[in-house]
Amino acid sequence: MRKILVTGANGLLGQKIINQLEKNGQEYIATGRGENRNPNCPADKYVSLDITIPSEVEACFQKLKPTHIINTAAMTNVDACEDDVEGCELLNVKAVEILWKEAKRINAHLQLLSTDFVFDGKQGDYKETDEPNPLSVYGKSKLDAEHILTNDENTNWSIVRTIIILGKTPGMSRSNILLWAKGALEKGDALTIVDDQFRAPTWADDLAWACIRIVELGKRGIYHICGPETLSILEIVNRVGKYYGLNTDLIQPIKSESLNQKAKRPPKTGFDLSKAKNDLGYAPKTLEEILERL
Repeated sequence: MRKILVTGANGLLGQKIINQLEKNGQEYIATGRGENRNPNCPADKYVSLDITIPSEVEACFQKLKPTHIINTAAMTNVDACEDDVEGCELLNVKAVEILWKEAKRINAHLQLLSTDFVFDGKQGDYKETDEPNPLSVYGKSKLDAEHILTNDENTNWSIVRTIIILGKTPGMSRSNILLWAKGALEKGDALTIVDDQFRAPTWADDLAWACIRIVELGKRGIYHICGPETLSILEIVNRVGKYYGLNTDLIQPIKSESLNQKAKRPPKTGFDLSKAKNDLGYAPKTLEEILERL
């Protein structure tokens, strides 16, 4: 009998996973810092948990005995990670060490959410077997977390790497590029958008489905999960404007270097989805299909 514990259950992906588990009648435990912010998650299925405190994680796992843990909790603001290296290390690496230690103790599967930022972005269309080379503190922290699992002789884990997660949930702490672009274009703002960074935007519901599917099928190892199209950020914003019939004449292309961002970004990522399609039956939504659902 599966019992899935989800960390970061108040975040965008965390909420989407919980919503699908609830709908499917799957036994689960939602955990996060502070109170439950997901109206679809019943109060009796939520537990407050700080995954950076070993004693809290140990007590929680020993009491609730999950069979699978999906770790969506992370510090994901790439520039903030450059400013707060210790905080990034604590949540993205140390917490994974703690979760993995306790998961092994109860013989539970640990699934780690990772990122396209483990790559340097020189080639794009990355396979699971391609060699990572992170450019930022954030990317390095995620690769360090991956190594906790990949360097262990215990293989009861999976790693899901993804790219720009898009979606909407109640009480969202951060917007996403689609909602931001729509709002700015509706106001008629002049926008400067980078045309030299390429990403494959991912519908949060598709990603949540894939995370659960990996658990259901008992899969292990690394999976690349993202949207089906790798687009420049400029093209994403233009397509948002076109979809909503908004004027895009005030969009000016710029180069990444002119932004002086603290963290270095990989120029081109995007994933080869062959493994996810073959193993999981993964069928991701295009940008327009995402906009339709937003």
